[in-house]
Formats: sequence, C-alpha cells, structure tokens
Amino acid sequence: MTFPSPLAQPPHGDGALVPPAAGVPAVPVPARRGRRAPLWLFAPLILLLAALAAYLLTFLGAEAAIVGMLLALVPLAAVLLAIRLVDRWEPEPRSLVAFAVAWGAVAAVVIALLVDLAVAATVGDIGAASAVVQAPIIEELAKGIGVLIVFAVGRRAFDGPVDGVVYGALVGAGFAFTENILYFATSLLEGGAAEASTTFFLRGILSPFAHVMFTAVTGFAVGVAARRGRAGSVAVAFAWGLAGAMLLHGLWNAAAVYGDFLVLYVTLQVPLFVLFVVGIAMLRREEMRLTRTHLGAYAAAGWFTAAEVDMLATRGGRARALAWSRGAPPARRDAMRRLIADATALAAARQRAVSGRDPHAAAEERIFLERTVAARRALVG
Repeated sequence: MTFPSPLAQPPHGDGALVPPAAGVPAVPVPARRGRRAPLWLFAPLILLLAALAAYLLTFLGAEAAIVGMLLALVPLAAVLLAIRLVDRWEPEPRSLVAFAVAWGAVAAVVIALLVDLAVAATVGDIGAASAVVQAPIIEELAKGIGVLIVFAVGRRAFDGPVDGVVYGALVGAGFAFTENILYFATSLLEGGAAEASTTFFLRGILSPFAHVMFTAVTGFAVGVAARRGRAGSVAVAFAWGLAGAMLLHGLWNAAAVYGDFLVLYVTLQVPLFVLFVVGIAMLRREEMRLTRTHLGAYAAAGWFTAAEVDMLATRGGRARALAWSRGAPPARRDAMRRLIADATALAAARQRAVSGRDPHAAAEERIFLERTVAARRALVG
C-alpha cells in the first residue's frame, strides 16, 4: 500500500499522549504599566531630534558634525558601560533606559539651546555668567525634568536611590553626548585637528562623567523619596536634588572659567569623582542588603532555604550560580537567569508593599513569587 507522504502512514504503536494545554500551568506576567516608557513619549523626541539634526548640520556642516559625533561616541560608550555595571543587580527596563538617554540627548539639549538663543536675543552676551550661572540652572532643570518623567511613567521600576542614580546618570550621559558633538565639531572648525584633540582630551578623557554626576544627584534625591514612599516628598526631594546638581555644575564650570583647570581638577574634581564612586558602592551594598532582608522573610515562611537566599541575594552567590549554569543545558541556564531576576523583582515588590507607596505591590508580590517558584521548578525539574 502506498501513502501520500511518510507522515500519512498509520501509527505502529500506542504513541505518547500530548498533554492538554490546561495541564501546563501558565507563568503569570506582571503588568507592564508603571515599568516601561509608553511609545507615545518617543514621538515628540523624534520631532525634536529632526529639528536638532537640522540645526547641527546647518551651523556645523555635515563633515564637522559627523566627526564630532564619532568622537562623542567614545566617552558615551565608556559612560554607558559604567552605568551598566552599576545597574547589574536589578537592571532597569530597556524602554525607560532608552527614554532617559534620548531625553538627555535631545529634549534637554533643545531646551538649553532655546534658552541660550532667547537670552542672546533679549540680553545679549552675558559673558562668564552664561557658563557659571545660566548653564547650571537651565541644563540641570532640563535634565531633571527627564528624571521626573521617568519616575512618573516608571514608578514600579524606580524603587530607590540606585535606580535614581542610574536614571539621572543616563539622562546626563545623553546630554553630554550631544553637547560633546557641538564642542568637538566647533573645535575642529575653529582650530583644526589640534584644537579638536585638546577638547576631546579635556571633555572625553578627563571629564566624561561630569554631566553624569550632576544629574545623578537629582536622581538620587528622587530615589530616596521613592524608597521612603511618603506622599508629596518627591517634589521636595527633587528640588533639593536639583539644587545640589546646579551647585556642582556651577562649581565645575567656575573652575574652568576662573581658575587653573588642571590644578582644580586634581585637587577638587577628582576627589569628588572618587566620593561619587564610593557613594554608589555604598548604595549598591544597601540594595543587596534589602534584597537579602526581604528574601529572608520568605525563607522564614518556608519559601526558600537559607542557602537559596545566599545564592540569590549575594554577589558571590549569584556569580557561583551563573558559573554553574554555564555548564548546564540551555533551558536550565535560562531558568537560573529567570530565578535570579524574578527573585530580585520579588524583593523589590516587597519593599514597595512595605513602604505603602504602591497599592498594587501586594498583587505584584504574589506574581513574582509564582514566577520565582516556577523558575526554581524548571531549574531542578
């Protein structure tokens, strides 16, 4: 007997039953609202980007603008890598990361340029006051608005000071990128390759983290208020953080305008950067401590063992777990990554529930608990 295809042949045994779809438990998915940047937020940024690109090409020319952009990509890559290292414990949603960088690179720069043009048209050249007073106030306000927008649309991903530092740093990195294009291209046009190289050394090598540090202060203040969960405290914290960012920015610019930049760089700005790094390290330790505390509460209730808490809530434990998973089948490697990510999100949801700032935190807590249990089941099953 012939058959139309090999697949049409009759079975030669009982075969294996395919389990019904209802028999496979579905892993719950947390709501995306409050942890992502909606697409409509990017629409005005695209329009502003077109206007900004036209401005750069008109006043700088295509060749200088392209060279400036290529040079500006170098410090941007270094800064984004550093921010990524800070954000490894609980990575922020990609859409919010993209929006933060885009706001700094486009919207904040356009706001600063428009104010510059308005001041020049109404008051004229205000000299050094432009760098020491106007720039710190307007630029930090423009960047700070971006941090507030991220907080407003991504409250469930804005859990504390580390998140605030990350989002503020991302906005600052975006702003510095576009500003560097302007500085590098202008130097190239006015003084050729020699002056462009000097400007690149001063801005791209010596101080690539300047704007990052300034706006991170604003983000830190908003993150502290978010962690405490007190109604109305975010606006006050934003004002204090903004004042600190403006002060640091003004001090930085004043050193370049009025003093010996290299001397003040070594005696003042390098110590500030070291202090900034130490502060971030301390904030990360606190973030790990909170993760351990909240997962420990689940361990006390029987959901985890003490060894699992050590694995999920310590840097060394995670490193050993991920190293082990590299030798396991792909499904188990993915399960290990999901287990770490969902357990961290569970601890963050627990923190929001404890603070009382998120009325939906308890529901999310149950969702991430189910996801964590499912990931562990997939890992050992």
